[in-house]
Amino acid sequence: MNTKTLKDLFLAELADMYDAEKRIVKALPRMAEAATCTDLKKAMGQHLQETQGHVTKVEEVFQCFGVPAKGQTCEATKGLIEEAEEIAAEFKGSPAIDAALIGAAQKVEHYEMASYGCLKEWATLLGNPKAARILEGILNEEGAVNKALTKLAVEMSNQKALGETSASVKGAELKGAADKKAAKPASKERPMAQAAR
Repeated sequence: MNTKTLKDLFLAELADMYDAEKRIVKALPRMAEAATCTDLKKAMGQHLQETQGHVTKVEEVFQCFGVPAKGQTCEATKGLIEEAEEIAAEFKGSPAIDAALIGAAQKVEHYEMASYGCLKEWATLLGNPKAARILEGILNEEGAVNKALTKLAVEMSNQKALGETSASVKGAELKGAADKKAAKPASKERPMAQAAR
């Protein structure tokens, strides 16, 4: 019979997030370098500092439970980062690069938010309010980053991603309208000379 408890689950998930945060610390500078939008570069730089703080905070949560901090490979974050790097390479130099990077970053944020939401609830159930408060603080920071990324996407990057496509579509529409006008049949009214006959 498997005797693993909620505490075992909590510590396994915490180890997962410890590894995730360390991976994100390494990935964020590469993502910031790939961005072309100054505001996005700045946002990623700020989140790098927060993420470094999250590593320390996760270590504090381990201490709250009296166990040493240790990580276990977070396959989800590893995969999301690999996907982000593939997207950055595929869209490099395109008007859609910043929108692509934001989308990739938000996938990571949503994974973190789901994980920290569970961890916070489990810490509360395990009777460790200090750990729950620390985890809630991380969760709130991840949520704030996600909102900031959404704002950047909506106000700047998504519109920029339309870039060449929207310009070429608009140009094609204008050309189509001009062609239609040129091909429009002559007026149905007969010329004056014919009408006089």
